[in-house]
Amino acid sequence: MAYGGRVHELIEGRRSARGYDTTAEISVDDLTSVLDAGRWAPTWGRVQPVRFVVGRRADDTFTGLTETLTRGNAGWAPASAALILVCTAAEPDDEKARTYAAVDVGLAVSQMILQANALGYNAHPMAGFDAETAVRRFAIPDDRRPLVLLGLGALADPEQVATEIRERDERPRTRLPLDEVAFAETWGHPFTSAPRP
Repeated sequence: MAYGGRVHELIEGRRSARGYDTTAEISVDDLTSVLDAGRWAPTWGRVQPVRFVVGRRADDTFTGLTETLTRGNAGWAPASAALILVCTAAEPDDEKARTYAAVDVGLAVSQMILQANALGYNAHPMAGFDAETAVRRFAIPDDRRPLVLLGLGALADPEQVATEIRERDERPRTRLPLDEVAFAETWGHPFTSAPRP
């Protein structure tokens, strides 16, 4: 389906919010759907290195994942309905495999975010967690490394959210213009001004 040069609404409307409803839950079916979206992401060489540690609010896994949060995320992420620690292969001696294992995580997380949005949830990927604590807490094997902690939740009424969180969530979502990131002919020559056949 063509979108006339516009980005699909699931992508265009995506944002990493923090103001989650502390009473909202996510069903096992919906959470499984989000995990499946990550499982079906493209994978380099069919290696499928991505693994998940999954907690729903108030279960032991969720509590353990909140204990890994660093200061910036500890103030809002426990309001998530679920937390998913996304891990991949460690591959310490193979730089190419290590790089593409990280690419696979990015693809999986992106698809999970879009699936969550399609189901009416918000998803917020975080680097602000202590990976070593996660490794110890969940007995993650040496051949795996945690890379992303993904919070899933339902947005709260803005009036019920702390002022500093609400202000961050209400900031405009911006990206660099396309002509500053997409090039043709030579680096720095904007794709948008490239001659068309």
